[in-house]
Amino acid sequence: MAIDSGDTAWVITATALVMIMTPALGFFYGGLVRQKNLVATIVQCLMIFSIVSIVWALWGYTLTFGPGFDGVIGNLSKLGLMNVGAAPNPAYSNVIPELLFFAFQLKFAAITPALIIGAFAGRVRLKGLLVFIVAWTTLIYVPIAMWIWNPAGWLHHLGVIDFAGGLVVHTSAGVSAVAAALVLGQGVDFGRSSRPNNVPYVILGTAILWFGWFGFNAGSALAANDVAVNALVDTNLAAAAAGVSWMLVDWIRKGRPSAVGMAVGAVCGLAAVTPAAGFVSPGDSMLIGLVAGILSNYVANWRARTRLDDSLDVFACHGAGGMWGTIATGLFASTAINAAGPNGLVYGNPHLLLVQLFGVGVVAGFAFVGSYVLLRVINYFTPLRVPPAEENAGLDLSEFGEAAYDLTGGPEATSANGNGISAAAKESRA
Repeated sequence: MAIDSGDTAWVITATALVMIMTPALGFFYGGLVRQKNLVATIVQCLMIFSIVSIVWALWGYTLTFGPGFDGVIGNLSKLGLMNVGAAPNPAYSNVIPELLFFAFQLKFAAITPALIIGAFAGRVRLKGLLVFIVAWTTLIYVPIAMWIWNPAGWLHHLGVIDFAGGLVVHTSAGVSAVAAALVLGQGVDFGRSSRPNNVPYVILGTAILWFGWFGFNAGSALAANDVAVNALVDTNLAAAAAGVSWMLVDWIRKGRPSAVGMAVGAVCGLAAVTPAAGFVSPGDSMLIGLVAGILSNYVANWRARTRLDDSLDVFACHGAGGMWGTIATGLFASTAINAAGPNGLVYGNPHLLLVQLFGVGVVAGFAFVGSYVLLRVINYFTPLRVPPAEENAGLDLSEFGEAAYDLTGGPEATSANGNGISAAAKESRA
């Protein structure tokens, strides 16, 4: 088995593209929250990336992609990246180093729990969050990824397909966000009118997410080939269609379009096409995006009429989008697009639609129940919710002692100076 330099170069590029999606998510979420939580939201994404990187290297990768025990979990043969190096792993690719496959998959493992923080933005303790991230990655993400993406996984054996993470990433994060919103409860600002603190950040985050998503989806071909090209085109068309359909729904319902709505709609389309990008035609990807923008818009508006405080509508965007995309893959998958995949219902194979529906039920049920129990257990030992006074002040100040903007300009400003140490901290050290 010889390493292919072209395929390796492409997957290295795709790995870098997926990495930039995590800070992009920080700006996307950071623009949507209140100003008092802007710094906390962005830095939480970077902290999650760093922590999951270590978890993935030490035990996450081997439990996900190591040889499996009864299709449920991988073994420890690759613990701490043991036996993972320049040689390919033929179970996944014959032409790229396994160490590169590890790095590429790390980026998926890192961004998935970061998606969840939008459900409880502005009201979670940092300590409890970090404990949750380690536990959720190990106990929820790893098993789901193993079941679907490991050739030994039991859902894989049943025929469930997920090209780049509609189930593994978006459905699991979306339903876990609902569990998190239920456990942490409503924020002190719930029910009060609020606007995004920085619309340009939302648009910037969306643009960089869109850009990085080409690596997310096209890179999942693990080669520079026709499937990667199709996935790239599908990704762009679905995002565009969803952005337009969300915009049109807003325009019809509210009498004018929304800049934030257009951005959020595009992200919904990206989530929806993720499981399908390597299996469906460009025309079908536009239909997937069109439906995703309308569906997610209505789910978000329905959620706003409930008592559920999923602050940034993680479920409407990623949960509903990921589920729809997974089901749509069961409808529109075609061997003419990917000879290694199956046909869907439209092309004469109703069985694929049935197994995709089953996969949605299993992943959604496992992720929701597992996350709910996990959060309850963690909350018993270390409170997840910040006190009301700290929540009112904002996590930027209460958790980090920093602010996004120095609005006073004086020596007592809470924002960090050029050396990263606040003026107050300097005085206390003196």
